Amino acid sequence: MSTVARFHIDHTRFLDPQGEPLGPLPDFACDPARLVPMYRAMYLTRSFDAKAIALQRTGKLGTFASALGQEAIGVGVASAMRPEDALFPSYREHAAQLVRGVRIEESLRYWGGDERGSDFAEARHDFPNCVPIGTQVCHAAGAAYAFRLRGEARAAVCFLGDGGSSKGDFYEGLNFAAVWKAPLLVVLSNNQWAISVPRSAQSATATLAQKAIAAGVEGVQVDGNDLVAVHHVAREALAKARAGGGPTLIEAVTYRLGDHTTADDASRYRDPAVVQEQWSFEPLTRLRNHLVKLGAWGPEKEEALARECAETVNAAVEAYLSTPPPTTAAMFDHLFATLPAALAAQRDEALRFAPRTAGRQPGGDHG
Repeated sequence: MSTVARFHIDHTRFLDPQGEPLGPLPDFACDPARLVPMYRAMYLTRSFDAKAIALQRTGKLGTFASALGQEAIGVGVASAMRPEDALFPSYREHAAQLVRGVRIEESLRYWGGDERGSDFAEARHDFPNCVPIGTQVCHAAGAAYAFRLRGEARAAVCFLGDGGSSKGDFYEGLNFAAVWKAPLLVVLSNNQWAISVPRSAQSATATLAQKAIAAGVEGVQVDGNDLVAVHHVAREALAKARAGGGPTLIEAVTYRLGDHTTADDASRYRDPAVVQEQWSFEPLTRLRNHLVKLGAWGPEKEEALARECAETVNAAVEAYLSTPPPTTAAMFDHLFATLPAALAAQRDEALRFAPRTAGRQPGGDHG
C-alpha cells in the first residue's frame, strides 16, 4: 500500500487576544495609515449594528442579522479587494459592504423591506444580500469564470457561514471554480453556530477549511478575530486569484456574540458563561490595543471616533426614516425588464389593495 496524496491546513494568526504580536508582522500591520481606517470601519460597523437592532426592537426595521464579533472578517477581506472586484455577500456582511461603499441608509432600506436598498449608488459591481443558504457560492463561481473568460484581472469574493458549508451549492460552486481555475475567494465565517446548531453537530471534520481539498481548492484557516491575519491571508488569496492561480477557501474562525437574528433568542441554547468568555477574543479590542502600542491611538481619538460614528449612523437613520415607503407595485419592479403577463396581472391585483397598506412606517411589515 502506498500514499498517493497528503494534505495539511495552515492556521494564521499574528496578534494574540491582547493585541501583542506573536512574531514578525506583515509590513502593513506596522503602518497606522493602513490600520486606522480598518479600525474605524470596524467601529462604524458595530455602531450601525447596535442602532439597527434598536430600530428593529422599536418596529422601525425588519428582522436584522447582527455581525457582532465578526467585524474583522468583513473589514479585513473587503479592504483587500479592488473596486473592480465583485462581492457576493450572505445576510451578515454589512462590515464588508460598508467598506465597499454601500451606504448605511441603503442597508437600512434593505432590512426595512425596501428593494431600493439593494440598488447601491457606489458599489455597482457588488451583488445584493443572499438569504438562501449557500447559493451565492455558485453565483460567485459563475461570475469569476466570466472574469477569466474575458481576460479581466478581477476576482469574485463570496461570504457564507459555517452552516452553509454543509449545502450542496457550496461544494458544487467550489468544484466548478477549481476545474475552471476561476478567480474566486470563498470566505467561510465559522462563528460556531448555524442558528441554534453548534459547529460540533454540523460537521465531523477537524476544520471546515479542509472541505476545499475534495474540490482541489486551496483551503486555509485564519483567526477571524485578528484583522491583521484576515487582511493578510485575503490579500494573498486575491493576488493568487487575479494571477490565474485559481480559487481559495478561507475559514475565518470567530464567534457570534449576538443572536442569529433579531428573531432569535440565543440564551435558550447557549451557555452565557461561554459567550462572556468569548468577549475576551473580540476583534475591536485586539486591534485597538495594537494601535495603542504603535502610539497611533488613545482615549481622545476613541472618544472622537465614537461621536463621529454616532453622528454618521444617526444621519443615515434620519435619511432612512424620511424615505417615502415603496409602493405596493415595487415587489414587481425589480424582476424583469418587461414584466410577463402573468405577473402583470398579479401586480394589478396587488394594487387593488394598495390603499390598505399606505402610510406604514419603513420596516413595519417585516417585524
